[in-house]
Amino acid sequence: MTAGVTVGFPPPAIVQPAPYEVSYGLVTGKAPIGTQRILIRVGGRLLADRRLHGRHFTVRVDLPLREEAVAVTAVDERGRRATARVAHVLGLPGTASPKVRAGHVDPSLETQVRRLARGFGGTSAIYVADLTTGAGAAWNARAKLPAASTLKLGIAVAVLDRAGGVPSPGSYVDSALRRMLVVSDNEAANRLEIWLAGSTSSGGRAVTRLMASIGLDDTEMWGGYEREPAASGIPLAVDDQPYWGIGKRTSGRDLAGLLRAVWLASEGKGRLRARALGFTPDDARYLMYLLAHVRDPGKLDRELGESPAILLLHKAGWINAARHDNGLVFWRGGVFVVTVMTYRAGGAGPSSDVLAGRVARIALVRFSRGR
Repeated sequence: MTAGVTVGFPPPAIVQPAPYEVSYGLVTGKAPIGTQRILIRVGGRLLADRRLHGRHFTVRVDLPLREEAVAVTAVDERGRRATARVAHVLGLPGTASPKVRAGHVDPSLETQVRRLARGFGGTSAIYVADLTTGAGAAWNARAKLPAASTLKLGIAVAVLDRAGGVPSPGSYVDSALRRMLVVSDNEAANRLEIWLAGSTSSGGRAVTRLMASIGLDDTEMWGGYEREPAASGIPLAVDDQPYWGIGKRTSGRDLAGLLRAVWLASEGKGRLRARALGFTPDDARYLMYLLAHVRDPGKLDRELGESPAILLLHKAGWINAARHDNGLVFWRGGVFVVTVMTYRAGGAGPSSDVLAGRVARIALVRFSRGR
């Protein structure tokens, strides 16, 4: 946080938002003695001008869906001003602020999802739900498929659960989390499992236990990764379960459930918070910030276009036989979770990414028109 100070008049102290986190537009903090008004600006644009009674302030503003600095200016009766700024805030729409909704089937979306799944030349598993209304659809969402790098999200949640606070920028844990998620670095994932529980096998068991503790029991995290060179009322079933041996496994239901749990925890709700352990709302908002910077295009995002009004937070994964993507899509009307998993014994390819893109597109169209 940076500040602009007038002599004798200190800047406000900003509690939310914090740097390197997402924000739904909540701005809170404490103003200096004598403050009569506070001004909130983002990117030079004035978003709020409020009279202040007392010293504490809580204001909701409409943030752009991009990374910006948020500035809060205190103004006293003499017109003196002092400003505090928080950089690296990723704005999300206020309509996507977490709420617990019971799931229910959207028949139109279910028909479209089934049509796409049956047209795919291999095994697929799909789960999609509008988190702000509960409407959604699923296909083969309880089938257990090779997890690949999608469970790096589970490692991240387990590490933050144990870390005792958001890691400092540039620290060992922060750097490893960024490498593991943003560029899907396997060595960083292994190091974090060792940090978590002393070995990759013990770290894997810790991830499995955490998933089970929030009701996601289709998942098993087998040890580390191969070292590379230097809530639902939506019906969930197994329609096609391929045999592929042993290894890291998960389901569309579990991957979507984990992302939904992180989203709910970002404002202190849901099963991750109900466990009353170490995963805090700050942890969730920090993790979501990292997921927005993942460098793995051409999957869920391939048919969403380049609109500044759409933002994807996701973690993909692939091995020769399986390609998956798991994400939260934010738009001005709210947010939906979408998980697309595919498997072909002879090798999964670009058609898996095409399926992911089509599922995300039909969900966005359906949810935006269904309001």
